[in-house]
Amino acid sequence: MIQVNAHLPAGTLTTLGDVGLQQINPTELFAKGTHILFAIPGAFTPTCSEQHLPSFIQHADKLRQLGVETIACVAVNDAFVMRAWQQAQDPNHVVMFLSDGDASYHETLGLTKATGSFGGLRAERYAMVIQDGVVTHLFVEDEKTYGVSSAEHVLEALQG
Repeated sequence: MIQVNAHLPAGTLTTLGDVGLQQINPTELFAKGTHILFAIPGAFTPTCSEQHLPSFIQHADKLRQLGVETIACVAVNDAFVMRAWQQAQDPNHVVMFLSDGDASYHETLGLTKATGSFGGLRAERYAMVIQDGVVTHLFVEDEKTYGVSSAEHVLEALQG
């Protein structure tokens, strides 16, 4: 698993925006400045839709006041699902929605979990703070928990 003080590895994530599908290399996206990348096991799932994503939307202004430039959500869903979820949950585009459709980037990070017939290989639920391409904070949830990867917890860590 990726560790604090490690450089974020290169890879390919996808986003679907007004100009169509775009491939994004996280190493380039998060190369300069302070960013938050958080992962959810699946778009439209209860905890992800009712707690995790809303926490980052609700606290985005406070996080940005602390210097966070990008708040990005990633899931092992295709870019079309992520775009539909964004339209349903975040019509003001407070958060950037990224797709790791085949889980390959999360395999590189060592942050995958097998969910069997529920959804196959998925991302662990986590949040990380990235400063100039280096992971400075990493909060990975234990199985079937939610709390340490919330925006509230990340905010406390950045203030602390």
